[in-house]
Amino acid sequence: MNLEVLVSAMHQKPDVLIEKMQLESDTIIINQCDQFAFEEICKDGPYGKFKVRFFSFAERGVGLSRNNALLRAQGDILLFSDDDIVYDPGYSKLVIQEFEKHPEADMLLFNFDVIEERKTYDTTEFKRVRTYNCGRYPTFSFAVRREKLHRFNITYSLLFGGGARYSNGEDSLFIRECIRKGMRVYATPVRLGTEEGTPSTWFHGYNEKFFYDRGVLYQELYGRAAKLLAIRFLLKHKNKMCQEISASKAYKLMKNGIEDMRQ
Repeated sequence: MNLEVLVSAMHQKPDVLIEKMQLESDTIIINQCDQFAFEEICKDGPYGKFKVRFFSFAERGVGLSRNNALLRAQGDILLFSDDDIVYDPGYSKLVIQEFEKHPEADMLLFNFDVIEERKTYDTTEFKRVRTYNCGRYPTFSFAVRREKLHRFNITYSLLFGGGARYSNGEDSLFIRECIRKGMRVYATPVRLGTEEGTPSTWFHGYNEKFFYDRGVLYQELYGRAAKLLAIRFLLKHKNKMCQEISASKAYKLMKNGIEDMRQ
């Protein structure tokens, strides 16, 4: 098996990004910028030569950029990434070893170090991931067998995520689709690197759009249970999220998003 990293980036230069991310495996970088261009770079790594294909597109949307990478991917195992990820030396070997160790896995979710306020999971033991607990994992934790994605025709939503109509959630929708279509998804305690945590391109505070978009996402994720889970979400996070907008108004906004998505 060979590994290929698929990076969604914005306004980056290839050599700078390759060095910053500490890449050591074949990679596709989709660079969202103001021009169309292509460059192929060969590098010497600890496990031999590797190739970086650097595509620049004058377009926006994280789902679109990830799909552009998927269309061009060639690796047996695909590791999704962002331009603020810094890999540990030997990450490529760890990914392949974990898939060899677990042939039953179609998709593995790896650990990364992140700043505390952005931390949504910490896997301490190898375990199966189901639809009811898949929403906590970010895209940069995903590693997946390419043939399985193509077999089930799974891509990223173009409606959700940075640069799209609705703020975020493309990662949750992607992993849910993988599970619903029969792929076997597991979380592993193996650590691959660090997320630097650059400023978000979509988060501008807990404003009206945030809660409305969250309602839209909940309808997509949970269907009939969306309103009930919206209440649970607000009860759990109201002390942090409902400083400027009251919990009752936040629920009304989420409910509006849910109902609009049902039409």
